[in-house]
Amino acid sequence: MRRATGLRATFGATTLAAALVLTACAGSEPAPAAAPSGPAAPSRGPLDLTGDCPATVVMQQDWQPEAEHGGMYSLVGPDRTIDANAKLVRGSLVAQGVDTGVDIEVRPGGPNVSYQPVPALMQLDESIVLGTVYSDVAIAATAKQPVVAVVSQLTTSPLMLMWDPASHPGAQTLRDAAASGVPVVTSDPIVTKLLEGQGVITAAQVDSSYEGTPARFVSDPKIVQQGYVTTEPYVYQRELPAWGRPVASQKLADYGYSVYPSALSVRADRLEQLRPCLKKLVPIMQRAQLDYLADPGPTNALLVELVGAYQTGWSYSAGVADYAVKALRDKKLVANDPASGVFGQFDPARMAQIVSTFGPLQQAQGAIPTVPAPETLYTNEFIDPSIRMG
Repeated sequence: MRRATGLRATFGATTLAAALVLTACAGSEPAPAAAPSGPAAPSRGPLDLTGDCPATVVMQQDWQPEAEHGGMYSLVGPDRTIDANAKLVRGSLVAQGVDTGVDIEVRPGGPNVSYQPVPALMQLDESIVLGTVYSDVAIAATAKQPVVAVVSQLTTSPLMLMWDPASHPGAQTLRDAAASGVPVVTSDPIVTKLLEGQGVITAAQVDSSYEGTPARFVSDPKIVQQGYVTTEPYVYQRELPAWGRPVASQKLADYGYSVYPSALSVRADRLEQLRPCLKKLVPIMQRAQLDYLADPGPTNALLVELVGAYQTGWSYSAGVADYAVKALRDKKLVANDPASGVFGQFDPARMAQIVSTFGPLQQAQGAIPTVPAPETLYTNEFIDPSIRMG
């Protein structure tokens, strides 16, 4: 792995920024003897990122290492080093078997960054090239921390609500399970407002105390609870002895949660500066997600290794990773853009619908003074239209 000599982080004078600087520098271990990272990309070819991208391409996740972000992690070369204190992994950026000439650093989100939204982190740290941002979060960020999505790696959100089939006999849908008036336990007020607006739940059912643990669901199986179709069905049945049986669920996408999940995004005010890099990097990201799904084994092993090294209380087994990949494929959470047939491309009509749905909800929550124009939230400029999921 090369020593980074490119763009350095620029932070605002805030407590969080100082903490991020200290975290990023603390506890790094001496690099072990590096394994070969692969043959060098042909000079000035589409996979040669030297001179166009920063010497270290920093990518910021919105959650812990998991299969949903496998494409990003798949680019970390075999010469990688893991910084367990700073909670990040670095290595040569290897795409399609060749060394691109720059390094990659992938940082997890969630508890690792005190649950700060990715647009806020990107505003504080200019070294972040790409961050994963949900469309509704991007709308909320338009007032102070605008971002522009440049490639979609997940087509449909895996966010779901789940229930116990034994406690809701005959319930085939989320609407059925919620009809009895039981608490609906989530952490996202936008989701519950969306469901309230459709009459799926009432305001009296909303319980925003979800903390990501199974304790509440196990002790009170009558509730309806937030989860992900890529994780909880496997964990509850296979890895949670206190439960040990199937759960029923339905994706929130079936109820209008139409956002692009974890779209790879850049700071709006850095789009022009990063344009030469994005012309090459975006097609690499398109291909990386598809290559990962075709051969997830090595990257899944890295995901499990990282979670074990970071020791944040988050657990992620090889079984969960394999299940998640299968769910991403089988449930078509990763798919070509239905409108164009191109993988990673944004549909203008869908983006307009997302803004018309979630803009007023964010405005009502006080997140934004005005609803943004859809075209300010994304660009297809850097998409390679020849890249399609087979």
